[in-house]
Amino acid sequence: MILSNWANLADNISEWILEYAKNNNISCLVVGVSGGIDSAVTSTLCAKTGLTTIVVNMPINQEKSQYDLSNQHIDWLVSKWANVESQIIDLSETYDTLYSKLADYGVTELSMANTRARIRMSTLYALAGSKNGIVVGTGNKVEDFGIGFFTKYGDGGVDISPIADLYKSEVYSLAESLHIIQSIQDAPPTDGLWNDGRTDEDQIGATYEELEWAMNEIENPLPEKMQNERLAEVMRIYLKFNRMNSHKMKPIPIFKFNR
Repeated sequence: MILSNWANLADNISEWILEYAKNNNISCLVVGVSGGIDSAVTSTLCAKTGLTTIVVNMPINQEKSQYDLSNQHIDWLVSKWANVESQIIDLSETYDTLYSKLADYGVTELSMANTRARIRMSTLYALAGSKNGIVVGTGNKVEDFGIGFFTKYGDGGVDISPIADLYKSEVYSLAESLHIIQSIQDAPPTDGLWNDGRTDEDQIGATYEELEWAMNEIENPLPEKMQNERLAEVMRIYLKFNRMNSHKMKPIPIFKFNR
């Protein structure tokens, strides 16, 4: 797709967000900004609607590089759109206090990483609920519907998901058309939930490009057998995460009472 078509897609998504907001009498959009490509694109699409857009940087013992990228993007948004409001809410003390209460109960490092995402979700909803707003999700297709790489009731707790049908590569193409600052386009993807700043690839064991291939291979399988050893390993990784996180990607089970 040529750059002008990506720009048209950006306009279409922003119009979709605006239409949803108008149809539901929504006054503002609230977006958590992490310094990553997904939240940068989503917050920019929200800003383009003309609705009041509150962008929030919520560091929790954050690596300085991630914190700085978030602020750089927020500053860029504020400089371009008068409808953008920025908030920096440091949640480190909140998290540390909660962890101190839970430390004696055997909580794991992973559970506390997910707790960071849930604290941030609660913060975004506190702001949205006070402004007649909605929380706008920033997940992409591979994360939300492929490997379930999000926190249930954390970054997965949102009202609308404008880019959830876009592969990561398509998000990057949108970012280029939107002129997202280059340092964010170049930064390795990370969920920002770990003190050591580990990347998504560190955690998953595969790149988003590889995961996109696996997702497409399952949806549109080729007749020939997989010969490449690395691709076989990527497929194993994809299927492992897909099975392990399937409960996140399906509706909550409900017991059916046969009256």
